[in-house]
Amino acid sequence: MAIDFTLSPELEEIRMRVRNFVDDVIKPEEARIEGDADNPALTGKDRIKALIGLRKLAHAEGIWLPHMPEEWGGMGLGHVELAMVQAEAAKSYYGPWVFNCQAPDEGNMHTLLHWATPEQAEKYLKPLCEGSTWSCFAMTEPEVAGSDPTLIQTHAYEDGDEWVINGHKWFISNARRASFAILVARTEDDPDIPQAANSAFIIDLPQQGWNDVREIETMHGGTGHSEIVIEDLRVHKDQMLGGRGQGHLLGQYRLGPARLAHCMRWIAQAEMALDMMVERSLNRFAHGSLLAEKQGIQWMIADSTMELYQSKLMVLHAAHKIDTKQDFKAEVSMAKHFVANMLNRVIDRSIQVHGALGYSTDTPLAHMYQHARWARFADGADEVHQMRIAQRTIAAYTDEGSTRRATGDLPI
Repeated sequence: MAIDFTLSPELEEIRMRVRNFVDDVIKPEEARIEGDADNPALTGKDRIKALIGLRKLAHAEGIWLPHMPEEWGGMGLGHVELAMVQAEAAKSYYGPWVFNCQAPDEGNMHTLLHWATPEQAEKYLKPLCEGSTWSCFAMTEPEVAGSDPTLIQTHAYEDGDEWVINGHKWFISNARRASFAILVARTEDDPDIPQAANSAFIIDLPQQGWNDVREIETMHGGTGHSEIVIEDLRVHKDQMLGGRGQGHLLGQYRLGPARLAHCMRWIAQAEMALDMMVERSLNRFAHGSLLAEKQGIQWMIADSTMELYQSKLMVLHAAHKIDTKQDFKAEVSMAKHFVANMLNRVIDRSIQVHGALGYSTDTPLAHMYQHARWARFADGADEVHQMRIAQRTIAAYTDEGSTRRATGDLPI
């Protein structure tokens, strides 16, 4: 049998190095950066120096760019192997960024590696891999449903050797820090199919015509999700990424692995919440016994444990399908939906077990919960994934008289 859920000694050693680096290096420095009741948070140059220092240490330790090939300075890990790194890294707030495998840069790196010309890769991918630049991905618009890219209204037309772009984007994560954007715009007015209407462009930032209107305040604060108005922005034809009309294809290529990378990080957060739930139950005494001895609390622990187990299996299987170049869309879609909802449920239960303490900001749970709510619509809303999952299940039965293909096509 080829099914094996163990890691080689070499990969286990990498996992432990990542775990130890997170526990021994990142978390203590993270606490110093963010401050506490007795010590103020670092600001300005001191904050930047501390953050960059963490990256330099990670690079020196060889825990850098796990998702990219070695020729680009990465660790050359596949998606199954990447899962073990992300699931350790995301147990700290800055972990993925320290290892240079954070969103949206991670997804943009995959995209540039696959679609960029050699000249584009040298100019944009190389500094991104080195950690000297940041990027953003500009697709979502306020006027149309973000889950349907065929409705994109941002428009580009040719003018000699240039494209002129006009439009409106929002929730563009990282835009204020980015050195460049990958922007998706409509270039074809009468395509053969709706999915062939858009093209992608690399936009150097800042640039005339790219107007950063505001940083949108969300449930977890203002953390870099910008609203952008694009007015007569001119970009040379050499800045098109991929072929004309391939913007939708490029976006879907990017979103598959990116969705799964989110799931890997969410598993880390859920595992932290479950650990905290169990620790609290073992140390809190009420009404004659520890919380851990009460059936209601045991059920919450059990449900969380089972859902986390399911999530890990789904992510590993989807990652395996990506690594083996099989069609992974169905498995990634199911994993994204399930893991996002699992994350919300597990954190919610952990808050409940902690009581008022969990609702306060004295533990990380409140902050985790604010971020977790975003998971259910980021990179595809729950309902869109459910629609696609149902369509694939019906198609499988219609074509083959069985739903087996739609449930992972596994050997059981």
